[in-house]
Amino acid sequence: MAVFTDLSEIDCARIATTYRLGQLTSVIGIADGDTETTFLFRADRGEFIITVFEGAADQFDLERAFRTMETLAAAGVPCPTTFRTDAGAATMTVSGKLVAVVGFVPGSRPSEVTSGKCRALGNCTARIHRTLAASAADSRRGLPKGAVHGALNRDNVFFLGEEVSGVINFRLRHDDLLIAELAQVLLHWTARADGTLDGGLAGALLAGYEEVRSLSGDERRALPAFVMAATATSLAQGDRIADLEASARRAFASAMVLVRELGA
Repeated sequence: MAVFTDLSEIDCARIATTYRLGQLTSVIGIADGDTETTFLFRADRGEFIITVFEGAADQFDLERAFRTMETLAAAGVPCPTTFRTDAGAATMTVSGKLVAVVGFVPGSRPSEVTSGKCRALGNCTARIHRTLAASAADSRRGLPKGAVHGALNRDNVFFLGEEVSGVINFRLRHDDLLIAELAQVLLHWTARADGTLDGGLAGALLAGYEEVRSLSGDERRALPAFVMAATATSLAQGDRIADLEASARRAFASAMVLVRELGA
């Protein structure tokens, strides 16, 4: 990623003052993302991630993302610390573009996926679902619904060792069936190239999830269909139409095996 917006010394000082970051010691551009420019600010108060939104970012969406992170952080879910202006706003404007500031997240994106990481991720996913349940729609007549992250892929989850150290990018937060997001997480983290789920990784992820939130019988029975749908969607978006039907069927079959092992 290129740095789309260069911040002048005056811009940097203004951001640091507005968010009370302290005296700046360094400013580093980060090659991350494709619709934003991201900087690492080092200052007296620590390290901070500054995002300059290049596109038509919506202040309401950013405010909602901040409130979501604040709710999760209060419940012990690892996500970036939010910083607000003196007026309590999540954003300010620099050179006509929205800017937001969050704390630096320790750890790194995983270079390999292990059963330990999958168990920790499943646990974290369930904690997100449970913590945000207050905003859930009434789901007594069907599969449970609620607020979901929306993109728990390998770009948005950081690890220290085998533990989740941070979850980022809550701009896609929305309400959905919880089992739909769980199926997408299984696909992103445990699917093999042929579409089948790695049983060891998938089993660890579900075990971690159920340590926090038990799946209902209906959710377990529905899981293979949602895994199949997530697989088909992913392949279609990747223009892999020729592989779609066979891979989706394999995903469904492997998820059925997983569900049977869970005792559903």
